[in-house]
Amino acid sequence: MTGPSASFGFRDVDASQKVGLVRGVFDRVAGRYDLMNDLMSVGVHRLWKDAVAARLNPQPGETIIDCAGGTGDMARRFAKLVRRAQVRRGGTAAKIFVVDYNAEMIAAGRERGGMPEITWTVGDAQRLPLPDAIADAYVISFGIRNVTDIPGALREARRVLKPGGRFLCLEFSRPVTEALRKAYDAWSFGVIPEIGARVANDRDAYQYLVESIRRFPDQQQFATMIGEAGFAQVGWTNFTAGVSALHTARAI
Repeated sequence: MTGPSASFGFRDVDASQKVGLVRGVFDRVAGRYDLMNDLMSVGVHRLWKDAVAARLNPQPGETIIDCAGGTGDMARRFAKLVRRAQVRRGGTAAKIFVVDYNAEMIAAGRERGGMPEITWTVGDAQRLPLPDAIADAYVISFGIRNVTDIPGALREARRVLKPGGRFLCLEFSRPVTEALRKAYDAWSFGVIPEIGARVANDRDAYQYLVESIRRFPDQQQFATMIGEAGFAQVGWTNFTAGVSALHTARAI
């Protein structure tokens, strides 16, 4: 490597190469992405995402960025909650921007059917195609660990948020007990790549995904990174004893 490096699973690669490598992973798995999420987590990811949407509590008239939003799994949750709020107390529709670097993932989301609140955009988490201080909330779910420059993506999230805007990041994290870490490692490395091979016909993509989880900072380390990017009130909530965690903060 002649330039800066970045992690790609357990490998370190030239930072300029990571974008293409990650794009290749999601190009290959886009069509089976949602099914694989159900199989890999035994459906538990749906409970985590429901909890994130409830914590966000999206309101009529808000502008929400669903970064690395892929097939729109989270954006649809947000739109439904806003509609319920409109029934109760009126108000205008929310604007929800799904931004994902991978065109295949965006295409898979559009094929599932649109909702008028949702705008689909191919874009980079490190250089969002949006103006400063546009959003009331920024959410990224299971995407931050795939970007090349995580601190840069966090600063970009701060840029597009209004002062006081909400930041929410759902990501795989560090189980809180040694016994659970061992059990989770056995599932991740022994079972998930095999599911990927049989269902998505791509063992390597899911080997990368489980390796990328192990390379991601733990809860405290990631919280420190969020604070360094210009956020306040940084905290986190563990889900399933730390298998995943929701980090929250406010833009300042």
